[in-house]
Amino acid sequence: MTVLAPVLDVVGAVLVVLGSLLALAAAVGLLRLPDVLSRMHAATKPQTAGLVLVVLGTALLLRTSADVWMLLLVGAFQLITAPVTAHLVGRLAYRAGGVRTDLLHRDELAERPERSAPE
Repeated sequence: MTVLAPVLDVVGAVLVVLGSLLALAAAVGLLRLPDVLSRMHAATKPQTAGLVLVVLGTALLLRTSADVWMLLLVGAFQLITAPVTAHLVGRLAYRAGGVRTDLLHRDELAERPERSAPE
């Protein structure tokens, strides 16, 4: 196990750095992107992937059972809650008129089919 420990430390450190860079890219995207939907994309995709990389890297660095399970819970809750939260914020922004429709390729919420009367 002593031969493998330095390799795991290096891999863990690389994963933490890569995850931190993805989180930095998410922060820059939040500042630079033009509308709410683009910002929500930046807040969820690279930030969640960055957190998963940081969690994996930290698990490789710590390597104790309790720490690894706690980190897995953190990663799982982030993967579950981030997309749902972004979806709800995007829907609320659309309803409040905070979405730039000129940037949309297709507005599926505006394309509601008319309901036919029951026969």
